[in-house]
Amino acid sequence: MAVQFIETEHTQEIDLFRRELEDLKEGRGMLMQALHLAQNRFGHIPVPIQEIISKTLKVPMSTVYGVITFYTRFTLEPKGQCEVSICMGTACYIQGAAEILQELESALGIKSGETTEDGLFTITTTRCVGACGLAPVVTVNGEVHGRMDLKKMRALIGELKASYEEGDEA
Repeated sequence: MAVQFIETEHTQEIDLFRRELEDLKEGRGMLMQALHLAQNRFGHIPVPIQEIISKTLKVPMSTVYGVITFYTRFTLEPKGQCEVSICMGTACYIQGAAEILQELESALGIKSGETTEDGLFTITTTRCVGACGLAPVVTVNGEVHGRMDLKKMRALIGELKASYEEGDEA
């Protein structure tokens, strides 16, 4: 989902962010702190925010973009209210993670790395969550669901859809 970040809709948050950056700009290695601030404040780091960081910290845009795209903690696109992540590490993959991912993508109508148009769901993959004994593993907003299979995945999707589409947060 390509969402346009409209600066005029975020003027108060941007002003506060600029003040926070002013406190950081004289220190060394402040780019990571600035990116964390931006990610936490806006939920992603759109180009206008990258430009503010670049100008304030006097760091080239290419460096700002490079760091954002290197670290998976940072994202250029907003994530959905519910982030469902499938572990694709060796143990999970061998136990059927690819099929579980296909089921999730089919049920939500999006691919890994995408967000549903209504902004409710984002699908991601990860290399390992450190729960290999529970393989295959799915996380929902960081909550681990182990020993996942297609039947359990279908039930989980149903629960999540019911919860998030009604406006509740699971």
